[in-house]
Amino acid sequence: MIFGRTERGKAPVEPVTLKILVAGGFGVGKTTMVGAVSEIKPLRTEELLTEAGRPVDDTSGVEGKHTTTVAMDFGRITLREDLVLYLFGTPGQNRFWFLWDELATGALGAVVLADTRRLEDCFAAVDYFERRSIPFVVGVNCFEGAARYPTETVRQALDLDPGVPVVLCDARGRESVKEVLIEVVQHAMAYAAAHRQAVTT
Repeated sequence: MIFGRTERGKAPVEPVTLKILVAGGFGVGKTTMVGAVSEIKPLRTEELLTEAGRPVDDTSGVEGKHTTTVAMDFGRITLREDLVLYLFGTPGQNRFWFLWDELATGALGAVVLADTRRLEDCFAAVDYFERRSIPFVVGVNCFEGAARYPTETVRQALDLDPGVPVVLCDARGRESVKEVLIEVVQHAMAYAAAHRQAVTT
């Protein structure tokens, strides 16, 4: 099989499409992550940060950032011939959180992207998915110059349930992001199976 295509002579396979959210704080790398793996030109809704927004936009720790996502990022990746993921990056600023409910509709699971220098910025995303019983994986984006911590230390700092996967990643690297997305799909499938079993017993 050629990546995303069927072999010659075989009937085309109708792929299963799954929706995955990429969430987290402002400037944590959500737009970068979607762009790193998307096999189509990503749809981005970025606008320049303005002086008028300074009172409400907390840019501490990301002073070099000049744009912000105001609606969503959108990308697509074929993991297998029969499995396609649609990626929706959420806006990271509080004033755009009203869009999250719309974006979360029908989502299989989510990536909560975290920066260890500003770990508190992902608390809201963790809380959002926990409250709505949407399975999620925490991806620790390993920024250059940032201290590296064991995944168990990050888990404790975020007060995560033991079953929530925590993985180290580089949001700029296609293969690294693919591994995170595979982890999300596997975790979401296991979560759904466990939920079905709990309902039937």
